[in-house]
Amino acid sequence: MKDSTHNTSLPHKIAIAGAGLLGRLLAWQLNKAGLEVSLFEAGSFTPTEPQSKRAAAFTAAGMVAPLSEAVVSDEGVYRMGQFALAHWPHWAAQLNADSNTSDPLFFSNGSLVVAHPQDASELEQFVRELHFVIPECRRYEAVNQLQIQTLEPDLSPNFQQGLFLEEEGHLHNREFLRLLGDEIIQSTIHLREHTAVDVAAGKIIANGTAETFDLVIDCRGLGAKTPARQLRGVRGETLHVETSEIRLQRPVRLMHPRYQLYVVPKPGNRFIIGATQIESEDRSPVTLQSSLELSSALYTLSPAFAEARIIEMDTNLRPAFMDNLPRVDVEVGLISANGLFRHGYLLAPAVVENVLAHVFNKPEPIFSALLNRH
Repeated sequence: MKDSTHNTSLPHKIAIAGAGLLGRLLAWQLNKAGLEVSLFEAGSFTPTEPQSKRAAAFTAAGMVAPLSEAVVSDEGVYRMGQFALAHWPHWAAQLNADSNTSDPLFFSNGSLVVAHPQDASELEQFVRELHFVIPECRRYEAVNQLQIQTLEPDLSPNFQQGLFLEEEGHLHNREFLRLLGDEIIQSTIHLREHTAVDVAAGKIIANGTAETFDLVIDCRGLGAKTPARQLRGVRGETLHVETSEIRLQRPVRLMHPRYQLYVVPKPGNRFIIGATQIESEDRSPVTLQSSLELSSALYTLSPAFAEARIIEMDTNLRPAFMDNLPRVDVEVGLISANGLFRHGYLLAPAVVENVLAHVFNKPEPIFSALLNRH
């Protein structure tokens, strides 16, 4: 990417409102391109308490699973997810180099979908829906009991069939966000935390005072909610456990008539378990019902999880439009990027690439029509 300070037709002084996943990625990339970036965050830039108000990216499991998400969304999400699979390894390597660390941040080990014998029809329905959304799809493999045990020896031997989605991956997302936060703090980016703002074309309004910029990028998530935008929060809940009794190489999804549970391995013998998607803007702690359902389903994946220690329960709200698809709105002096819904890490690279194309007057990516809707 060229240093745009030599091109007076492009914006030089940029403000970004919101330091969630999109805000951090854009601030990082624009700063590396030589632009003057100010990053505004309503809360703390480095939240540590599980129940503190923080971006949905901290609560998410970090899966990059275009096939798994296609069955509950559409082909556009799948196409943008494929872009993400190609982009995340590059960003992870770039951040490793910038931070002088070698620990892997992105894993391309695929994902595994399983169902108990009595729920085998759920796997069949998954395949039917996948081919309905992506008719030409061949990027999965049906696996039997022996193959499941070869892929994940610590899973219960009761699973007789499943699907191996070899192209999918996952991130150690909290470590990525931590390293990215350190990089931003150490860079020339002007970081303004604990500063709630309103935005307008070319302006940031903070504490009743307006500051002028060549361009403002609004990535505030639910902070940008207005009656006219039809933006809503969708509650999600996760359970974090720790155990050395079981190891997983990849995310595992359990198909069930009432819910889909996913388990994602993390460093330090930790696992994130999630499944809930509730049409509510309630930020209160995890409910007893959700905790019981997640724990019970986890135990059926492997009895070894019975001795796992629950180390965290987390809730958050995902910003979503009525069609559950992201949107990038562009006008002179203002770009708004929002609505990642439950697909944060899956769709963030496509949204960032689209915004950067607008900033640098480059040809838009082929998926831009999915984002720039009117």
